[in-house]
Amino acid sequence: MTPEERIAALTGGLHKILEQAVESPSHWQVLLDASATLWRYSGGNVALLMMQMAQRGAEEPTLVAGYKEWARHGRTVSRGEHALWVIAPRTVRVQQVTLPDGTRQRFAAGDQLPRGAVDDGKKTVITGWRGQAVFDVSQTQGTPLLVPRGGAAAGVDAGELWRSLAAVAGRHGFDVDVTDAQYGLASGFTDFAGHRVQIGAWLGMEDRTAVLAHELGHMLLHGPDDEIGRLYGSSADHRGLAEIEAESVAYTVLRAHGIDRGPQSATYLAGWADAVIEAETDAMTHDVGSKLPESRADIAKSVLGRVTAASKGILEIAHPPGFGGKISAVGADPRVNPAASYMGVERPVRPVDGPAMAGP
Repeated sequence: MTPEERIAALTGGLHKILEQAVESPSHWQVLLDASATLWRYSGGNVALLMMQMAQRGAEEPTLVAGYKEWARHGRTVSRGEHALWVIAPRTVRVQQVTLPDGTRQRFAAGDQLPRGAVDDGKKTVITGWRGQAVFDVSQTQGTPLLVPRGGAAAGVDAGELWRSLAAVAGRHGFDVDVTDAQYGLASGFTDFAGHRVQIGAWLGMEDRTAVLAHELGHMLLHGPDDEIGRLYGSSADHRGLAEIEAESVAYTVLRAHGIDRGPQSATYLAGWADAVIEAETDAMTHDVGSKLPESRADIAKSVLGRVTAASKGILEIAHPPGFGGKISAVGADPRVNPAASYMGVERPVRPVDGPAMAGP
């Protein structure tokens, strides 16, 4: 395939996956489960990796990297394995300047700048898209390597996770209040005007943590300046895709930390397909414009992208077990997940003074 044909094929495959997720809502939860393991990847690439692994009758992907990246970690791609493909950006480094007449322009880094131009610094910009070949750890062999499975962890401390989630709110300028004087007696509420997240004091710690994760989804996705969020609803409305987006963020974040909220999230997530179709109808009725997603496949893609981006922003601060699907994170986080499995080595015996890491 040419690069253009590769991108067209990947994009077409992604749209088919998302259309299937609308037609069969249970597929949405499957995508969220995979996102809890591969949370460092975009939602679209998570879906593409799942699709390609399923087509080969293999397990779901857990740790993914390019050929050279695996080699740097002492592993080689097994003979006869075929690459998985993800969509990656083409980027270029540019110089931003302000010209004497006040206008701003970009020049290729290293080019001579016009006389009198003020240097505003360099920036990396996306110029297009390309297919990138990667391989799952199950397609490699070599140095024994811990393979973390974040979504399968157990024994998470809900109190510790609560503190991490409260820190996320604080970084975005929101206070977290645990109170009996709750807005409308709801379990949680995000007050954008007052920069507060309210959580019901009557909730137990795990439920309180789950509600906070849900409200963080609203906080990150449904602010008053978000045009797409207004198309989907708002935290004040508690309706449509806005609620499903927020609960999908909570479900993904908690599952990455080993908490399965499937039964509790079922009421929200069961309405996924109806909410997508409602948003599609609203878009057609109100003629929202070409810049906003209008077809159900585009809306599903938008929601998946928003949910996974918000989840990643939370998980980068909350630090769940596992490495989010990227081999580059292995050396940065030496913690061992009790539910992890190992490639090329028997599971080590856990010593009395703590876990041991297999391999380098």
